[in-house]
Amino acid sequence: MATTQQASNGTLSEIQISLLRLFDQGISDSETLELRKILMDFFDQGLRKELEEVLKIKEYSDEDYRKMLSSDKSFVK
Repeated sequence: MATTQQASNGTLSEIQISLLRLFDQGISDSETLELRKILMDFFDQGLRKELEEVLKIKEYSDEDYRKMLSSDKSFVK
């Protein structure tokens, strides 16, 4: 992943630079919070999509979920 590679060698990605420029424009606290919410929603959607894909592959049943919730051990299917 390019972002991970860039972070490990100390360089910023294009999106990081763009965000820094945006925040340097003197936006208000409420606008900053709104942008944070937009970014959180964006990443939340990506995680939910990834979770759906994993759940389709794993094919967990209701019984599997009950076992996971009641067990102290890791559940691997």
